[in-house]
Amino acid sequence: MENVEFAPFEPDHADAAAGASDARATIRATPYRWRDPASIPPREWLYSRHLIRRFLSTTVAPGAVGKSSLVLVEAIAMATGRPLLGVTPPGRLRVWYVALEDPLEEIERRGAAICLRYGIEKAELEGRLFLDSGRTSEIVIATTTKDGAKVAEPVVEGLVATITANQIDVVTVDPFVSSHRVSENDNAAIDLVAKAWNRIAETGRAAIELVHHVRKGQGGGAEFTVEDGRGAGALLAAARSARVLNPMSKDQAERANLASHRGYFRADNGKANLAPPPDRSEWFKLASVELGNGPGGGDHVAVVEPWQWPDLLEGVTVDDLRKAQRAVAAGRWRENAQAKDWAGIAIAEALGIELDVAGKARVKAMLRTWIGTGMFVVVEAMDSMRRPRSFVEVGEAASD
Repeated sequence: MENVEFAPFEPDHADAAAGASDARATIRATPYRWRDPASIPPREWLYSRHLIRRFLSTTVAPGAVGKSSLVLVEAIAMATGRPLLGVTPPGRLRVWYVALEDPLEEIERRGAAICLRYGIEKAELEGRLFLDSGRTSEIVIATTTKDGAKVAEPVVEGLVATITANQIDVVTVDPFVSSHRVSENDNAAIDLVAKAWNRIAETGRAAIELVHHVRKGQGGGAEFTVEDGRGAGALLAAARSARVLNPMSKDQAERANLASHRGYFRADNGKANLAPPPDRSEWFKLASVELGNGPGGGDHVAVVEPWQWPDLLEGVTVDDLRKAQRAVAAGRWRENAQAKDWAGIAIAEALGIELDVAGKARVKAMLRTWIGTGMFVVVEAMDSMRRPRSFVEVGEAASD
């Protein structure tokens, strides 16, 4: 086949000039102007270190853990200015909660249950809390067309307009997946949607919270992280703060001296890139509230309450430590809690603790703490069968 030589491409000079002119008109580099650091406005955190004005935040969680109740309690806390879950808002805010999958009546049931549980009066919420359902007011800010994903600009403009008109500070969209009609596995499409929500946050000067599901198929008791949100990772990349909710495990319930793990969950901020990560998890529990709207108390609705991990060493004294050290020093005791000669057996007997599930969890916590502080030490030695084992011995003597 004969080789064909192509002439080098030369753009039309008129078109090139027009394009260059447009670029010069719209793209400009801004010279840096030094500002006194004290004159720069601080970030406007609106709820803990999770919601910040003009930025996007996400909450990622598996189903039935309590995420919708959590964000609605937080919305009412911000509207009333009350620390319902232990977080004091900066003031009374205007909050818009949009449940895109549930009917309005169900949202009202949850709101009523929260008000009953926390003693909130009608006047505290009027003009500050806004509730809408996607079943009656659909919000779809992007769709898939034959040319690819496209932002619905009239919807974006409408959202900004109502946020501005009502002076709304915080918008919670639950769930994120129902706010668009693009493939959630298409990173470019989700990036487009996330940027549209960020634009709404910027133009409307509001904090936007997107509630997101975790991907299906993860089992075996593994915990979720913020990276486990369904679909493409562009949403996480666009968020300034992302937290994940995990239900309490059976093992954690045992350690906390609880009869059941059901109804308890924790929140961890996995991407607070504008604030230091929290030192520990926030724990919550679901409480059932009767609405009194029918026979037998009417509907029962789950409401999120704050819950503190119990201090299993509460009430333990230096004298208790001395008794424990004397008991361990009197014999040869193993570190392994499954062993018949576990050190915890001697400690429990010395302190009069019954080694049921709760008692064993408490003794484990004591021994773990005392080993960590050097009151006991773990040494490697041979047992009676000449097998290497870990034994517990007295370390530093207890003193007042």
